[in-house]
Amino acid sequence: MSIWWSLHLRREAASVPLARRLLLGTMETAGVDPDISFDLSVALSEACANAVEHGGPSAGAGACAGAESVPQACAEYRVTAYLDGDRCRIEVTDSGPGFPAATVAGRRPLPAGPSAPSESEHGRGLGLIAELADHVRFRNRPGRGAVVSFDKILKWREGALLKVS
Repeated sequence: MSIWWSLHLRREAASVPLARRLLLGTMETAGVDPDISFDLSVALSEACANAVEHGGPSAGAGACAGAESVPQACAEYRVTAYLDGDRCRIEVTDSGPGFPAATVAGRRPLPAGPSAPSESEHGRGLGLIAELADHVRFRNRPGRGAVVSFDKILKWREGALLKVS
């Protein structure tokens, strides 16, 4: 058996814990190990917070900028989660300006943990996602935003509903 769900969320701070709680509830119901669930929920929170903060157009860019009421596509982002077999994949898609070319190409090291400046409040989210997941991909959809997708191999509690045999 597998589970997948997709959410369309407003680019508001309140959407971040909503997505996190849905993921945690799904994983608990399915029987995923709590440590794995926690890692994925933190990574999801970071990806959602990034979409909320950076997931809209930059000033002067395209049809979303300068309008008194922000068009619907600019005011939302999407989260999709797939639990299938022994793997979970999460994708967060926004309509922002996208990632810098070096991030997409994997050439720029992502700050995380002790290598990130300790006084910095920003700039550690992508690195944290990379540390918590088994595989991460950052990509741009030209003129349509950015996608961060990450995978993690699942471990199961005894008697889990979706446990791989």
